[in-house]
Amino acid sequence: MLLGQSSITESIDLLLYDFVASIRRSSSGESDPIAIIGISESDLKQYGWPVDDRYLCEGIKKLLADGSVAIGLDLYRDQGVGANRQCLNDLYKESPKLVSIFNEAEQIPAIPGTPPDRQAYNDLLIDPDATLRRDLVHVAGQTDPRMVSFPMRLLEVATGSTALRDQLEADTSHAQWLQPASGGYRNADAGGMQQMLPYRRLGSFPLWSLQDLLTGKVPATQIKNRIILIGTTAPSLRDLFPVSQTRFLLSTSQFQVPGVEIHAHRLASLLDRTQGQESRLIRTASPWMNSGLEIVAILLGIYLGNSFLAIRKSVIYVFLGTSLFVLAGFGALYLLNYWLGITLPAISFLVMGTVAWIQRGTLSQQHRQQIERLLGQATSPEVAQKLWENRDNLLSEGRFEGRQLIVTVMFSDIADFTTVSEGMRPNDLLDWINRGMRQCISSIVHSGGIVNKFTGDGFLAAFGAPVSHGEREDACFAVKVALEIADHLEKLNSILATEGKPPMRLRIGIHTGPVVAGSMGGTERLEYCILGDAVNCASRLESIEKQRHEGVCRILVSADTRHLVESSQTHLNWKEWGCMHLKGRNQPIQIWELLSSRAQPEQNPNESTPSALTES
Repeated sequence: MLLGQSSITESIDLLLYDFVASIRRSSSGESDPIAIIGISESDLKQYGWPVDDRYLCEGIKKLLADGSVAIGLDLYRDQGVGANRQCLNDLYKESPKLVSIFNEAEQIPAIPGTPPDRQAYNDLLIDPDATLRRDLVHVAGQTDPRMVSFPMRLLEVATGSTALRDQLEADTSHAQWLQPASGGYRNADAGGMQQMLPYRRLGSFPLWSLQDLLTGKVPATQIKNRIILIGTTAPSLRDLFPVSQTRFLLSTSQFQVPGVEIHAHRLASLLDRTQGQESRLIRTASPWMNSGLEIVAILLGIYLGNSFLAIRKSVIYVFLGTSLFVLAGFGALYLLNYWLGITLPAISFLVMGTVAWIQRGTLSQQHRQQIERLLGQATSPEVAQKLWENRDNLLSEGRFEGRQLIVTVMFSDIADFTTVSEGMRPNDLLDWINRGMRQCISSIVHSGGIVNKFTGDGFLAAFGAPVSHGEREDACFAVKVALEIADHLEKLNSILATEGKPPMRLRIGIHTGPVVAGSMGGTERLEYCILGDAVNCASRLESIEKQRHEGVCRILVSADTRHLVESSQTHLNWKEWGCMHLKGRNQPIQIWELLSSRAQPEQNPNESTPSALTES
């Protein structure tokens, strides 16, 4: 509401209007029966300023003799200039083709002797940014016969008819005229019958100087049957106005347009009305249409802001929608001469979409905080999003209900940690551990797993809890992460060697099986726990035969996990350890060592190579 009442949106709409006006090709004024006699800088040097009335009188007589149908003098001459001022008064008193201007506000009367039906006001409407865009065509209901606009009076004198004015006054509809909130305006002074001024191409009306007229350089054929306007065009006299077409010009040569030419454009628009060429006129959207467009924009913004699960997709559609609103306003004005107030709907559309994003972001943040409270910070955005999408099934009163899941569990521990820790200061030791763990955590999180807990110099990670990508996918993610960790340790140890620090070696155990997962604890402390045989198996795989550790990272995988991974497309190197008993478990388990890309499988000449050694 406040934005709609401010001048910001109006200013933007006016800039859009000016931009379209500056690039759109307008028709030429050469085909209109209008010509201009402009008092130029050279005329000022020749005749001085103010120009003596005898020169004006002489020029007007030549125009009348050459067949002009109406002559309008856009100069105030109530006092007269020079000794022969009576000549001009007599001409205006006697000739039915001459129109004189007056200014009611400044109390400047018309040329003495001019009849009321040949007097006119020449007021121009200037917008707050000093640009002339609007035209005051007529003010109905006037009792003073003089109160007719300068272009309207010239048209009536030229045609000998008041038909257009009578038609306008008889039409009680205000749809064709500007209202305070028409088009891109917000609170314009829309008194009288106003329209957006449809300019011809600037400088296209036939133009001669006063000296050209007085020296006979103006052909009579260019005067006959034309309406002639006489006024100043010299820049030094400052009767110049900024218009829409010049706002975006790189050159300043036509930055301002003489007032007499402005009146020629106004007169041309009246001729369009009399000749049935209303398509040249610029129509404006009514206030109710602008309001309706704004309501549609608000509803669409809310809809698109909330319609897509991915906020990124919503952002794309909202920005596309905003662009379409702007393009629609541009196209309507450029192609159809129809000016919509498009800025406020476009901003409303964007704002409502943004509000929807903020609301969703707030909910997501609350959800994220709840997930972090339950799972810790090592949770990927993808997992958080899946939790949010399935929150009704997973969460109950701020906690995860116990559920049985098939999960791939990863246990890790740093080899020879006690020996390493004895030779390092606590701060250095913690930094050493964090440098190794940092990449481990990143790989787990970015592959859809969670770090369920840290075990001092190791961690417990799970793939498939609390949400799963599928049993096979979870197993593949776990194996992929283990290989990434192995590669990372190789690179890290090269750096540690240059720093004179001990290398880091890691044992990893991976097993897939059923677990019970859910929240455990009370209000003071609540954790997401994974319990079951699969967790125990992964832990025992990590710790089995610790002395049997070659290379930087030892990765032991159960047959259950390997079977799931075999169907993937990644070629892996395996070394069979055979069927072994794990501590605390009655049933033996088939164990395989997963070799990183840097390692090579050992070959025992007394045993055959497993068929799955290079299988995917």
